[in-house]
Amino acid sequence: MRLNALLMSQDQDAVHTLAALLNHLGISGEVCFTAPDALDLLANSRYSAILLDFEIAGAAQIARVLRNNPAGKRPVIFAMIGALNHISGAFAAGADFVLYKPLAHDQVLRSLRAGQAFMLPDRRRSQRQSLETIAYLQFGIAAMPALVLDVNDHGISIQSPEPLPGVREVRLRFVLPGTSETVEATGDLIWADREGRAGMLFSGMHARCRKSLQQWLRKRTVRKRSAHMHTSTERGRATASAH
Repeated sequence: MRLNALLMSQDQDAVHTLAALLNHLGISGEVCFTAPDALDLLANSRYSAILLDFEIAGAAQIARVLRNNPAGKRPVIFAMIGALNHISGAFAAGADFVLYKPLAHDQVLRSLRAGQAFMLPDRRRSQRQSLETIAYLQFGIAAMPALVLDVNDHGISIQSPEPLPGVREVRLRFVLPGTSETVEATGDLIWADREGRAGMLFSGMHARCRKSLQQWLRKRTVRKRSAHMHTSTERGRATASAH
């Protein structure tokens, strides 16, 4: 079944940007302008995702209602927040991802791509293999340790011992597994849940750290490819032996 999304916003620039990006990702989109309209549509149709403009009255209430849906029937919730909205309020209401207004094309595209994976059946309940390294998240003078679940060129997902504070930008550092290289970066918090899992897009990183990360990712890709080829070869030998 094709993925679909409901977009509730009266911001024409935001609607134009999101409609174009959803179409680019192959997600069909439907637009409404008020909370009552959104509730009517949600009562009669199922959506893979819903994008709520938290500058519209009733957006938080819709997120809370959807949060209580059974896991298999709950759309991925994106909250668009402006200068007068608080990220902590969006996550407390049940948002899975946060988009910051005015919308930045590249950041929104990365967020939608990340969210798209959660729109597929059973993906949200699947466990991702950890990289066996710890990230330290800096909040003022306090540092919170968190297990790194995944990292790529654009961002990082982590599992912390408690839900993250409601801040947009987080300073963090982590050691690349199997090396002594420390990566230091700042990240924009784009999704979080009440179990301490969260994802961030890198918004700042020293050139040296980015080079180390890119080299590590390339080596990891080569190792995965070699392991896959080895497994395929072994299976081929086993099949040949059976005959």
